[in-house]
Amino acid sequence: MSKRHKKTLALIASALLSGGVLAGTSIDLSAEASRPAANDMVRATVYAEANGNNPAELARKVNQDISEALKVIKAKPGITAKSGHQNTYPIYGQNQKIENWRMHSELVLESRDPTAVSELLGRLQQMRLAVGNLTQLPSPETRQLVEDEATRDAIKAFQKRAAVIAATLGKPYKIKQMSIQQNGGAQPPMPMMRAARGVMMAADVAAPIEAGESLITTSVSGQIELGD
Repeated sequence: MSKRHKKTLALIASALLSGGVLAGTSIDLSAEASRPAANDMVRATVYAEANGNNPAELARKVNQDISEALKVIKAKPGITAKSGHQNTYPIYGQNQKIENWRMHSELVLESRDPTAVSELLGRLQQMRLAVGNLTQLPSPETRQLVEDEATRDAIKAFQKRAAVIAATLGKPYKIKQMSIQQNGGAQPPMPMMRAARGVMMAADVAAPIEAGESLITTSVSGQIELGD
C-alpha cells in the first residue's frame, strides 16, 4: 500500500473514531490495478487529398486514388481497411471569397502484421497517398483478457482496503455500492510526414515498427457500510 493511501486510511479512521462509529456508517473508498498488454495490432490512417476550383473534378480524382489504393490493400492478406473521415471544404482568400476547394478522404488500416503494414504504407505513398498516423494497440481479444485480469486485481485491492478500514474501526462491513472503470490500452498516434512529390518511399523499404506494450488500468470506486 502506498504512503498516500496509508495516510488517507489513517485520516478516515481518526475522523470516525473521534466522533464515534455507528452501525450503518458509510465510507467511500477506491482502488486500482494495472496490467501490461501486448500491442499486437497496428492501426494506420492513409488519405488522398486534392485542391482545385472544381469540386466535382476533385471528387473524381480523390475517389480514383482511394479506389486504386483499395485494390492494393485487398491484395495484401491479413490487412483490413475501412473508410475514415471524408470532407470537402472551401479555401477562402481575401475579402472572404472562395478561391479554391480541398477534398480529403481517408482509409483506416488494421492488421496484426506490422511488417506487412509498413511495406504497404511504402507502396501507398508511391501512389500519392499520405500517411496520417500510426497507432499500436492491443487487439480486442488481448485487451479483454488483460482487462479481466486487471479487474480481478482491482476488486481484490478494493476488498483489502475495505477490510483494513473495518478492522481498524472494529466493525464488520458489507459492500454497498461499486463502480468499475477501465482505461488505457493504446499508444498515442505517431504522426507521419508525407514525402515531397517526386521523393517517394521505395515499396521494398519497410520502416521498423516496434510493438511494445500498453498499460491497461481498472479503477474501482464504491462505498462500504459498517455493521454492528
